[in-house]
Amino acid sequence: MAKTKTQYICQACGASSPKWLGKCPQCGAWNSMEETVMQTSKADKRQAAVNFDDNQTKLHQLKKVQPDSYSRIPSKIGELDRVLGGGMMPGSVVLIGGEPGIGKSTLLLQLTLQNSDKKIVYVAGEESTAQIKDRADRLGEISDNCFISTELIVENLNEQLKKEKPALIIVDSIQTLQSHNLESIPGTISQIRETAYQLINMAKYLNVPLFLVGHITKSGNIAGPKVLEHMVDTVLQFEGEHTGQLRLLRTTKNRFGSTAEIGVFEMQQNGLREVSNPSEILVQHYAEQLTGTAVAVVNEGIRPLMVEVQALVSPATYGTPQRTANGYNPKRLNMLLAVLEKRAGLKLSTRDVFVNIAGGLKIADTAIDLAMAAAIISSYLDLEISPQTCFSGEIGLAGEIRPVSRMEQRISEARRLGYKKVFTRSTNKSGSNLTDIRQLVKQLN
Repeated sequence: MAKTKTQYICQACGASSPKWLGKCPQCGAWNSMEETVMQTSKADKRQAAVNFDDNQTKLHQLKKVQPDSYSRIPSKIGELDRVLGGGMMPGSVVLIGGEPGIGKSTLLLQLTLQNSDKKIVYVAGEESTAQIKDRADRLGEISDNCFISTELIVENLNEQLKKEKPALIIVDSIQTLQSHNLESIPGTISQIRETAYQLINMAKYLNVPLFLVGHITKSGNIAGPKVLEHMVDTVLQFEGEHTGQLRLLRTTKNRFGSTAEIGVFEMQQNGLREVSNPSEILVQHYAEQLTGTAVAVVNEGIRPLMVEVQALVSPATYGTPQRTANGYNPKRLNMLLAVLEKRAGLKLSTRDVFVNIAGGLKIADTAIDLAMAAAIISSYLDLEISPQTCFSGEIGLAGEIRPVSRMEQRISEARRLGYKKVFTRSTNKSGSNLTDIRQLVKQLN
């Protein structure tokens, strides 16, 4: 007979307590402890203990273990395969997070439609079957192997999956599922942990790939317990501005491949289009030269990209100068402005400075520093930068230009797109060698 047990679980970190607390003792969050009724059955525990496989419980000598050789399953979406490390692994679990409306469901629905030769079960927890059918009609042709499930009880869903034996499982989203073992509402930490655990076990049992869609919090982290990211094999982050067309698919964890790759998509009316050469989209060529713009050669993963950096420097109207950065680290912008004022003699303490990276991208590569400084200098001195010039280099606190990794790839990408001059710290003859920020000001003058 089942026993009922009540616990209070923190919705921020997953810590549990037998009594209610106003402040979580683990993460310090206030009013985050919610009551959760849990049912446990001694019979179920005995059954689980008896059903262990003897082959799994015995010890194995590591030297004699034969590795499994699995062939990857192509997703037929090149940018997704690039991020996954060459394709989907049988039995792997992939968690995709991103802001609402960014295109997570569209990407996975396109994955479903393009693999018409495989039996795929799409678990719809947020939309009705009619809504998914309407979107699928816009994305492409629907095959007979695509099945939609609206079952939100994970135990019943697993029975369906065990009976149908699909080749791919997609759950949109994990926050909408619920387990009979818990009486808490869907979306709580305990429900997410329990439903994910059961689905992962079913994916391993069927030896098929499983895709889970996860909501994110205000801070940009995937909602739910942090243990969810540890349970899955791959964690993908879908990024982009709602007003822009470009979408980036990043890997933050990958047990079967590298985390240095990114996938680039363009949102169109008929779905997501793969962008094999994003540099041509990110860099705009204007009929006339403009001040305050520069082109940077950055690396996103191991792929070199050309991005346009924009800056506007104007007199401060309201006493306190404004510092606004879009797509660039605001703290690094303040550091860069201090270096330009101290080392290059630019009086920026009384100026408003606004910087932006075109395309709605967020660039973490420090090689963008040199292009950012060039755009600020161009706007401050009202100088035009040649459209055949690009920049790649990190700026230190002493004003020195520091070299960056994979410079040969960056220069090759710039040459391929027709750029004649590359400002960098590289000693390569094809680049313009700089050692100090003052040299950049002189050359731009």
